[in-house]
Amino acid sequence: MELGSVSAAHGSVESGTMAGVGKCILVTGPPGVGKTTLIMRICENLKLSNPSIKLQGFYSQEIRQGGERVGFEVVTLDGRRARLASSTISSPESRQWPAVGKYKVDIASFESLVLPELKIREDTGLFIVDEVGKMELFSSYFFPAILNILQSNIPLLATVPIPKFGKDIPAVVRLKNHPGATIFTLDKSNRDAVKDRIYPQLAGMLLKP
Repeated sequence: MELGSVSAAHGSVESGTMAGVGKCILVTGPPGVGKTTLIMRICENLKLSNPSIKLQGFYSQEIRQGGERVGFEVVTLDGRRARLASSTISSPESRQWPAVGKYKVDIASFESLVLPELKIREDTGLFIVDEVGKMELFSSYFFPAILNILQSNIPLLATVPIPKFGKDIPAVVRLKNHPGATIFTLDKSNRDAVKDRIYPQLAGMLLKP
């Protein structure tokens, strides 16, 4: 994808074109490129321009000890945290948890924090989901909650991983193929340009009933 380019499920769209049914904006790119940072900057800008807007959702971040990454946690937009995965936990319970590489995924912890955040409420203005990835998708309730959001009239801004070894996660393929999806591919050279394209799209969506 070219610098600052956008693709939709049914071909290319020009800058400023709204996502259609479902109002779904997806940000993808390699690990460490700045997807989470981009999402949070957009959230901050939206709150500054519209302080009354109700944002719901979560973002993911690393857990580090002594400079080494030992896991991941999920954080709600109001700062509550829960473990997503760990490489250091060794409880009898954790032996039954699914694994991604060296990390054991704590599904119960993830669901206890995230699932309530994905419930549609009357005053919800925008859902933030960072990310729809392999660890999160071990929850059998997570992706149905995402699909429920897409069936509503509430916009969704989500991050998705790039294909690994050329193969996408089936749930991510389903999101990308959604008729209302607009996909932005992030790299280190286009982060500001992508933010400047996503923000007005979302701001326009949030003004619509």
